[in-house]
Amino acid sequence: MQFQTAQSIIQEVKIDVNPFFIVQFVGFCYDSSELKNIFHCWTKVTTERGAIMSQHYRAVLIGCGRMGATIDDESSSDLPSSHAAGYMAVDNVDLVAVSDVIAEKVETIQRRYNVPAGYTDYREMIEKEKPDIVSIATRPVTHAEMTIFVAESGVKGIYCEKPLCCSMEEADAMVSAIEANGAKFNYGVNRRYTPLFWKMRELIESGEIGELQCVICHCGPGGAQWTHTHTSDRMMELAGDAEVEFVQGTVIANDSDWEGVRLNADPGIPMGYVKFKNGVHGYQLAASGYEFEASGSKGKLRTMNNGAMLQCRMAGKQPYPVEGIPRESGTVNCIKDLIQAISTDGETRGNIQLARRSQEIIIGFIESHRQGGKRVTLPLENRNLYVGRKDW
Repeated sequence: MQFQTAQSIIQEVKIDVNPFFIVQFVGFCYDSSELKNIFHCWTKVTTERGAIMSQHYRAVLIGCGRMGATIDDESSSDLPSSHAAGYMAVDNVDLVAVSDVIAEKVETIQRRYNVPAGYTDYREMIEKEKPDIVSIATRPVTHAEMTIFVAESGVKGIYCEKPLCCSMEEADAMVSAIEANGAKFNYGVNRRYTPLFWKMRELIESGEIGELQCVICHCGPGGAQWTHTHTSDRMMELAGDAEVEFVQGTVIANDSDWEGVRLNADPGIPMGYVKFKNGVHGYQLAASGYEFEASGSKGKLRTMNNGAMLQCRMAGKQPYPVEGIPRESGTVNCIKDLIQAISTDGETRGNIQLARRSQEIIIGFIESHRQGGKRVTLPLENRNLYVGRKDW
């Protein structure tokens, strides 16, 4: 047995157990040299896990509104959902300060989550608190400015809400600042951090439904920035996070919403098409529900009831649910993934390059509409196209 093979077996086990039990579980019989190898791998992996959990991190929150702190009041499933509540649920991180331009919100969230410090100026908070991790949960127009300031301040990790920003020019600046300063980044598209979608991608990549042909997103017209930043991320991840060749789409916007290359609205998207470079087709439809379907040469996988379950449909068989998928908080898993990346100098699941790519799909649909429905190749030539409501 090679070292990497033994290590991969150990890492697949989600709890730290004695390797003799792993050997018994997988049903293999190893000779003494192989058992020594497994013990070596087990020691290495559990030591790494222990080191990560023994480190403690200081987090701060910018934005004490819905996603930052109060969305948990709206739903009882997959809690916690807000950034603040997510930090409360992770053992090795403390939420040490919050900020908002509205002082009353700061005071309310301090009391709610027992946060020691509160600010109305996020820059002052970053400079005084010197956090390891910063959550950005403000309106979209401030995301680029805040992310760049935070990255240049030497913060280790950034958890930024969607949408990423309002133009590809802003996205490019965010990428440059994050990569130049070595910060880790996770994007607030929480379905990316949930076991159901991990399982869905695993089944696609294992060939369970044959060769993947298309990904279909049944998500309603929604809002390009507010809703469909989730949609483009789901389409992209299920397509293997492949690069995009071109997009084509139409949006719901009035002529009066336009000022040159600025769209002062968050338009609905009734139709969008994406051609990925790996050959997969992506379709965004105005159909009801919030469901995603991966169609392959042998069958289909489809999420049901906004991620409540995953169904498999194979040719000649009755549809059946994929069993054994736990329900977990995407927010908590996102924070843990960010900590893992900081601790190991690894990559995050929702890194800045993927965030920029999914944002570019959305803005690409709008640019296609602006050009009368033409195909628009990516990367976009028009990096200045700005999409954002004036009240943002």
